[in-house]
Amino acid sequence: MNEACEPAGRVRPPGTRIGILGGGQLGRMLVLAGTSLGYRFVTLDPAPDSPCGQVSEQIRAAYDDEHAARELAGRCDVITYEFENVDAGVAALLERESSVPQGSSLLYTTQHRLREKRAIEAAGVPVAPYREINSVTEMVQAVAELGVPCVLKTTVGGYDGKGQAVIRQPEEAVAAYERLAGSGAELVLEQFIRFRCEISVIVARSTNGEAKAFPPAENIHVNNILHTSIVPARVPESVQEEARRLALAVAESLGAVGLLAVEMFVDENGQLYVNELAPRPHNSGHYTMEGCATSQFEQHIRAICGLPLGSTKLLTPVVMVNVLGEHLEDVVQRFAQPDAEAERLDVVPKLHLYGKSEAKPGRKMGHINLLCQDAEQALEWIEQTNIWGDGKS
Repeated sequence: MNEACEPAGRVRPPGTRIGILGGGQLGRMLVLAGTSLGYRFVTLDPAPDSPCGQVSEQIRAAYDDEHAARELAGRCDVITYEFENVDAGVAALLERESSVPQGSSLLYTTQHRLREKRAIEAAGVPVAPYREINSVTEMVQAVAELGVPCVLKTTVGGYDGKGQAVIRQPEEAVAAYERLAGSGAELVLEQFIRFRCEISVIVARSTNGEAKAFPPAENIHVNNILHTSIVPARVPESVQEEARRLALAVAESLGAVGLLAVEMFVDENGQLYVNELAPRPHNSGHYTMEGCATSQFEQHIRAICGLPLGSTKLLTPVVMVNVLGEHLEDVVQRFAQPDAEAERLDVVPKLHLYGKSEAKPGRKMGHINLLCQDAEQALEWIEQTNIWGDGKS
């Protein structure tokens, strides 16, 4: 087990200064949640006027700038991160010179798909069948063994569908291999699970070993980007309970501290397969901001500061919908006037914008949490707005 370096039982009181490596929207929402608990924040990010820097102090520097990392360590009592691709040298430096409750071993595992899959299997949790790929010969053999369709992925990098290729016919195998292997990256081939839906569970595990799981979210993707998260997930309660159990088992086995998002496939028989892990707040957990007694962001602060974890009780059904660059103008206009459709459907929309300076297609600019009596009402609101076009729910 890879335990983090924070002494068990130590409580970081209000007034503690927390450093955040990364200045994006996840850091911003961590700051907004942590400030209400009395904590102070400094972020390290190279971008001017970063979303997180708008609500905290900011050291503007590159993520691999060791001088800036030392400054962050010197100014903060505890350090966390809001994205996975943390420079290994900087992570090690911060561990030496400050307190990083999450440690770096979990980052090392989740930054590499093969290491991640092996760690999940070591926890006794199923993953989709896969093969390590190092040559064209191995690729052709693996496609024959796993069958089509299957998905070839780089073991590092890749996000929102990048760094992968879907293979639908055996004759596509060589071309897919050559396209992705050209970057010099290691590759892994995964069997395509004919899934009923995709779900995710956000788990929090504190420095004292306490762990809690949020209700599973059912996730709908459009163009490989998360479109909506539906809670409660539209799967049997027994599947939801098993998803929580598996997520907690992975977090315990990995010795996680802070949040761990566990993404899973649910097949037609209700069998669960863990697909990916993310050791940080997660887009699919944004629903917790109004939907649960404790948000994922407050829970992360509690976990890394040694506070008792908050209740993960779901207060109301909720659907989260992402606001991308192409949606932003229409969303802002809609929220500038009374929403008769929301009143008719008995839906309460809660808008969260991230403060990003430039709206680009596919760029996450914000999200809306739709509080409702039934998820179908919220999904109808999304459809009736005509803002999200062909997003299917």
